[in-house]
Amino acid sequence: MQESRLLSTAQVEEFREQGVLVVQGFYDLEADILPIQRGIHQLIGQVMKRHGLPDRRAPFRPESFDEGYVEMIRANRALGGEVYDAVKQIPAFIRLLGLPQHEDVFRELRKNSIPGIAAGGYGIRIDNPNEEKFRAPWHQEYPAQLRSLDGLVFWSPLVSVTEALGPVRFCPGSHRLGPLPVYTRDPENPDKAGAYALRLKDEQKLVARYPQIAPLTGPGDLVIIDFLTLHASGHNRGERSRWSMQFRYFNFDEPCGLRHGWRGSYAAGVDFVKIHPELCADEDLS
Repeated sequence: MQESRLLSTAQVEEFREQGVLVVQGFYDLEADILPIQRGIHQLIGQVMKRHGLPDRRAPFRPESFDEGYVEMIRANRALGGEVYDAVKQIPAFIRLLGLPQHEDVFRELRKNSIPGIAAGGYGIRIDNPNEEKFRAPWHQEYPAQLRSLDGLVFWSPLVSVTEALGPVRFCPGSHRLGPLPVYTRDPENPDKAGAYALRLKDEQKLVARYPQIAPLTGPGDLVIIDFLTLHASGHNRGERSRWSMQFRYFNFDEPCGLRHGWRGSYAAGVDFVKIHPELCADEDLS
């Protein structure tokens, strides 16, 4: 297969060293992003319609596609869950999930790999203002996803991410640590469950070993993240939700994934501790 030329040699080397790479303007705004924003605007209206709420929003504009959403969830937070479940079914979003360029980039960063899409590993995050329950603490992607140790997250915002909206934070170079032990319950946040409850053992000591970056990105930009790179959701202190897309790809030809048959984690109904008991640190909480 012909080698991809979507990334420069310098970008490939940066990713290998840092475990995270920002590619500006990767997606086409008109062809790739706008149809997804339009779909979200329509589905917010449909949730309003389903619940008999008046829809006083202006006509669709890309820069304000989520108009009315924050006001709606302030009145009834459960409606945010309906929107969250609905938007991942937008056809334009599913088309972007399978974009051939994702495979090309994967193969360029992972020579001789066999890329796969992690079922249940794609969606549109909605990080709401001043909401902590679903905010992701410092973590590696692998325990929550499995599939294979050799995996990449393709992360892209649907809004312009400002400091106030809480950009995602990364620890460059931390992917070299390999898979790390985790607690499967969060004593500080007992209401969290599944992947949201996972906490790194010795989290603060690990994070303190690395510098941190928090790139400010906008629609069309792409952040590529190694499954083992430490990262965390930022704190949204703004007035708008932080909307972002995540597509997760993995390598079928990776020894750990081959051994456990590319099993998924919590989203697939699997407790990762049964796959990796050696990574469970829960006994330390007893």
